[in-house]
Amino acid sequence: MRSGLILAIFAVMLTYASTLYVGDDSAHRRNDGYKNGYYSDIQIAIDKAVDGDTIRIAPGVFHSKTYAFPESLCGNCEDHLAEVNATRGFLIKDKGLTIIGTGKDSTTLVTNAGYGVLFLDSERSTIMHLKITGGKRDLNEMATDAGIVARNSSVTITECAIEDNTDRPEDIVVGIGGIFGREGSELFILGNRIFNNGWDGIALYRGATAYIADNSINGGRGAGIGITWDATAQVYRNTIENYWKGIGAFGDSRAIVSNNIVQDNLGWGIIITGTAYMDATNNIVTNNGNCGLAIWSNDCEGRFANNIVFKNGWREQWVCPPVGLWNNGDYSNIIISHNDIFDNTGGEIKGLPEIFGSDGNISVDPLFSGDAGYILMPESPCVNSGDPKITDNDGSRSDMGTGGGPRAKK
Repeated sequence: MRSGLILAIFAVMLTYASTLYVGDDSAHRRNDGYKNGYYSDIQIAIDKAVDGDTIRIAPGVFHSKTYAFPESLCGNCEDHLAEVNATRGFLIKDKGLTIIGTGKDSTTLVTNAGYGVLFLDSERSTIMHLKITGGKRDLNEMATDAGIVARNSSVTITECAIEDNTDRPEDIVVGIGGIFGREGSELFILGNRIFNNGWDGIALYRGATAYIADNSINGGRGAGIGITWDATAQVYRNTIENYWKGIGAFGDSRAIVSNNIVQDNLGWGIIITGTAYMDATNNIVTNNGNCGLAIWSNDCEGRFANNIVFKNGWREQWVCPPVGLWNNGDYSNIIISHNDIFDNTGGEIKGLPEIFGSDGNISVDPLFSGDAGYILMPESPCVNSGDPKITDNDGSRSDMGTGGGPRAKK
């Protein structure tokens, strides 16, 4: 009886869902921004929409006004109840909407604010096929500025470009990130291009959780992906490059990190610290400025398995030594098995006993067939040499690297 009532309510919701259209904002419009079936202002369309509606945005460049956004919570402060004065651009609040552009290189949202597109208490929202750019850093450094910010919301973000959010006063260190999840948000971050922003590519704070897959995260300051406080994340098949640091689990966070390429970052590639737990398997970690993998506390836990870690350590020491795997904590809390750690500038490991020749760990040339995609040659020592408890998609023993394990790209 109860399930039948729920289905009936859902059917009624679908019946009344509408599609609103946004056109070129340079066209002449009525005072309410509406003419000939099109709104000229995205925010007006958002405000007119009701829960479950879809907003379709035509090709063009659409600017937001800058609005003050004072908040009584600080997403990334020791005192969560600290007051923060921020700004926001487009706001989706107290309803779930589907916002669709015509493509990330044809529909552009210029936010002119710290919190570019802000989802606040929004359930079942989706934003897709558009570019988000032109953010302006807030003067309050406690503000969690990003192209997309979600608080207490469930949002799918797919096939978007979040890029060139770099406007920052010189005296403020913190910049504008790509996508930030806060206060219990549930995010699905799929197939996006996050490029040339002023802070972390993706960051999760305060109980946020995210499924982060198949994104290109390239060029910025901070970390490519940072999971902190009590956030949780599944991080699959992303490329993270040209940040200060690659992927990190901090605080009391939990993360599964598999089949990612982490390369060309200034400091470490992948790190576990605080009281965090990370299961990092089948990643390629290469050409990072200091170390490839790092254990950075006595209380963190997790597993490093089936990873290929090579040619790290091309710059002077900054956050860790120029080695493949660095232990700066209690390595007994971390399972280290079936990794290939090879040809790192300052050595393969530091701060832990010899690991090669035990638990499947090796230090040999992985024999890639070419630079693109890090595909193993058939004769590679990393083929069918992964953890025997992990199988490839065909049921065989797993390979090391991004081509192995159950989450490898098909």
